Order: sequence, then C-alpha cells, then structure tokens
Amino acid sequence: MISPLSQLRIEKLLSELCPDGGEFSELAEVVEIRRGVRVVRTQLKEIYEFPVYQNSMKPLGYYSEANNRAGTAFIITAGAAGEIGFSDVDFWAADDCFALLCSDSMNSKFLYFCLKDQQQFLFSRVRRASIPRLSRAVITKIIIPVPPLPIQEEIVRILDSFTELEAELEAELEAELEARKRQYKYYRGELLDFSNEITFSSLGEIVNFINGKPHERLVVQDGDVALMTSKFVSTQGKTSRFVYASDVLTPALVNDVALVMSDLPNGKALAKAYFVNENNRYAANQRVCLLRVVNTELIKPRFLYYVIDRSKQLLGYDNGTDQTHLKKDWILNIKVPLPPLAEQERIVSILDKFDTLVNDISIGLPAELKARRQQYEYYRNKLLTFKEYANDKKV
Repeated sequence: MISPLSQLRIEKLLSELCPDGGEFSELAEVVEIRRGVRVVRTQLKEIYEFPVYQNSMKPLGYYSEANNRAGTAFIITAGAAGEIGFSDVDFWAADDCFALLCSDSMNSKFLYFCLKDQQQFLFSRVRRASIPRLSRAVITKIIIPVPPLPIQEEIVRILDSFTELEAELEAELEAELEARKRQYKYYRGELLDFSNEITFSSLGEIVNFINGKPHERLVVQDGDVALMTSKFVSTQGKTSRFVYASDVLTPALVNDVALVMSDLPNGKALAKAYFVNENNRYAANQRVCLLRVVNTELIKPRFLYYVIDRSKQLLGYDNGTDQTHLKKDWILNIKVPLPPLAEQERIVSILDKFDTLVNDISIGLPAELKARRQQYEYYRNKLLTFKEYANDKKV
C-alpha cells in the first residue's frame, strides 16, 4: 500500500507546482509516435542482443541492431493490439510496434503508467478482424495528464516501489498456489488409484456418447449459450464464444461431462474434461464430445468427471508428433472404476474442496492474487488522477 507520507508528498508538490490544476494533452502533442521497421524471422538469432517487439509483449526474437533506446514505452498495434510495454533495454520496434519518444515535458515511465491506466479504453478501440488492429488515429488522440516533471518523477518512484513489492508478494502467492496444485494432483492420483478388487466397467457401458457439431458459422457476440470448444474446456470456461440458444446443434445437459477429443502435439487440452452444472447454457463444438451417464445408481457424473479428466488411458494415445484425435472407440473402451456410491461421494467431496481452493477465483489463493492486482490498479489510478485546468479538453 502507498504510504501516507508518499501521498502527502504528492499533495504538497501538486499544491506548490500546479495549485489550480494540471495540463492535459493529446498524446501526439507531447510524444513522437514512431512506427517500427519490419524485420523477418530469418534475420533474427538467439545470439543477438536486442529484443524485437512486433505483435506481442513476448519478443519475436533478437536482432543485431536497436532502433529505440532503453527506457522507452511502446504500444502494440496488431495481434495483441492495445498492449502497452516499457523496455529497460535497447530494443528493435518492428512495424506493428509504435515507440513513444517523449519530449522534455514527459517522463517515459510516467507515460507508460498513464497508458496502462487507460488499457481497457485502448482494448475497446481495437478493430476485431482476422488480425486485431489498433489505429494510429486512436493512439494520437489519447488524452494524458502532463503535470510538472517533479510530480511525474515522484509518481514513478512510488509506483516503481509499489510494483516491486507487489511482484514479491505475487511471486510468494504464485509459488504457494503451485504447491497447492501439486498437492491436489497427488491426492487426486491417490484417491482415484483403485485395486482390482473393485468392479471396473468399460466407459461405453455406463455413458451415452454425443459428438459435438461445428458451430463456427453460428457464433455471435450477444449469444446466450457458451460454445464448448477445446479452449473453453482447457480453461474451464474462462475463454468462450457464444451462440443463440435457437442455433445450438449439440446442447449439453446438467451432469454431462464434456471431453476434448482433439489437440495439438503435447498440448494441454487433449482429454481435458469439463463438468456441466446447468441446463441450456452450453453447446458442444466439434472436437468435443459429451459423456452422459445412463445410470446414476452405478456411477455419479461428478465422480466420472474426476476419473476421465486427463485420463492416463486416453493420454496414452497422444503420439506427440502431429495433431492427436481420440477416436470414439478408444474413448468408450477405457476402463472406469465403480466403487460404492458412498465412496464415490466421499472422493468427490474431497476433490471438490481441493478444486475450489486451487481454481476458484472468488476464494482462496486465486482471490488473494486477484485482490493484489486490483489494489495496485486502484492506487495507480489514484496517483494518476489530476484536477484539470478549465479548458475544452476532456480526459
């Protein structure tokens, strides 16, 4: 948290240097917006020194020259359009990366923080096409505060310190979360490791198999049914496209288990499962099938979900060289343990608690991580909110 002393120092500087408010300018008035120069992958080598930023915050590769100095902010305009970066080292901006060269009145790191504070606005102006793009016209018209340099520098100092502290805390939380995930994986393996003394059944004897159908041409922005693609299942519903309920070809019912049948080599989606907890909310897309339990007195659907999710039997079909597609017969022939229902319910209860602790964003460690990030964004916004001179510009 930002200390009261730091807040007082900012307030003192504001009262001394801009008592009647601060200036605001369009970005192009205080910054040279320089488009980068195209390079191709064949020009890049790991032995070179300078990172190349093109259409992602991850460097495209490394080049033998730099066209921007360390301490420069930049905006990605295609692909990951709207993302804001700041480089601590000399770098090469390629043609989908606009470097922001500051005038004497603007601290580059302060500019970076101002633009990060407007990240959602920039995302909202991205043109969504086959390749998302952010136009230069949008960038030039961004309104930013331009307080005196001493205020900019003090805000940068405070936010840099706050960022370092938050990074340390987040690293600790992420390490603990990773340890919880390993613990969850271990106990899941132990709880689902049954001896041959219990009954086993082939999956085809206990479920109906429903193959998903292609819905790509039916996708709309304001649909009311989430499309269960391989990405949807692998992210447990965090990434989704939508269709209208009237257009659904393969509706999922409550207690269905969705299973990813096709994935790239060594991907994380193959054989990943998703448990359907409501009717009329989901549709199975192609390369995803639905497994519908035919007798809940034999096996509980939630227990089947834990058994089938990333099943070693199914992952054994991954050849690791090209795209793997699980055949219907392969899926239906795997062996499923059938312990007594009371034991199934006990196992589900334990694994549900672990799953919530590890994955539920509203509680536990994920919630604490989210709260840390929101706290940082709150204080950044607070420090970057200035009273404006009475003029005709709007923030």
